[in-house]
Amino acid sequence: MPSKSEKIRVTLLYGGRSGEHEISLRSAESIRRALDPARYAVSDILIGKDGKWNPAPLSPEPGANPGIDVVFPVLHGTFGEDGTVQGLLEMAELPYVGGGVLASAVSMDKPMTKRLCRQAGLPVVEYVVLSRHQIGNGTGPLPFGYPVFVKPANLGSSVGISKAKDDKELAGALRTAALFDSSIIVERGIAGREFECGILGGPEPRASVPCEIIPSQDFYTYEDKYLLNKARVEIPANLTEPQTAEIQRLAVACFRAVNCDGMARVDFLMDGATGQFFVNEINTIPGFTSISGYPKMWEYSGVPYPKLLEALIDLALKRAEARRQTQYAR
Repeated sequence: MPSKSEKIRVTLLYGGRSGEHEISLRSAESIRRALDPARYAVSDILIGKDGKWNPAPLSPEPGANPGIDVVFPVLHGTFGEDGTVQGLLEMAELPYVGGGVLASAVSMDKPMTKRLCRQAGLPVVEYVVLSRHQIGNGTGPLPFGYPVFVKPANLGSSVGISKAKDDKELAGALRTAALFDSSIIVERGIAGREFECGILGGPEPRASVPCEIIPSQDFYTYEDKYLLNKARVEIPANLTEPQTAEIQRLAVACFRAVNCDGMARVDFLMDGATGQFFVNEINTIPGFTSISGYPKMWEYSGVPYPKLLEALIDLALKRAEARRQTQYAR
């Protein structure tokens, strides 16, 4: 760990091959601007859409990456948020911000997240998982009625997601999702409200004030998130104190269920008829753009953006120091 008199050398790792490449660029730029230049020396590694690294990729050999104290991965989606990069950083013995290999892989896989949440006693919406092969041979009847949401099992930012209200729309939605993943999840549609809650911390994670997402479209699409600028985000969410406490409790429980670390954003659905909350997804590398909910929720909770980044980097360095106490050979 660097001494207090030295600048911490932070390497931003961003871009990537996923459909969220552009969001990653925007997140990295926001982080770069917010990091205190008096405390941090920032360098960049950009991964192109073709998978090429600029400058040269990190070496998996321990001690072979001089000039880096901590890596801040800002890689949303596949090949960045799914445990692949985290595994490389583990092999290189480089401290890094955010969840580890297992938490990243599990959280990226929507069906696996739901299974672990359900095992932990957390409420999740009914769902089925289909493969490309099953789609080509007919899906058969669903165990729940319309409407449904169809999603690639491993992707984020609402890429490839569709809402289907009948068999014809379902067939088209499945074909769209299959373009982005070989595994597709179909969820029972919930008519109600959408919420998000930020998590920060290591062994004792804490939850931010939740926010409510009010889409301008039928649901919170990629276009609504990043292009149309019409969706509204209400911070704090208009909830009673018990409802707020319940979302925060569920968010921390989800964070622990997938063995996450550092940061996450947990997304919720609330049934408009019953008021029940459902854990929808967990994002281990939430957006850090100027409009992203994660930093805004923490800012409202009393942690300004620069202090949030500082806390995340400190958590990464402390976790790496703790891991050095672990013996890997006899």
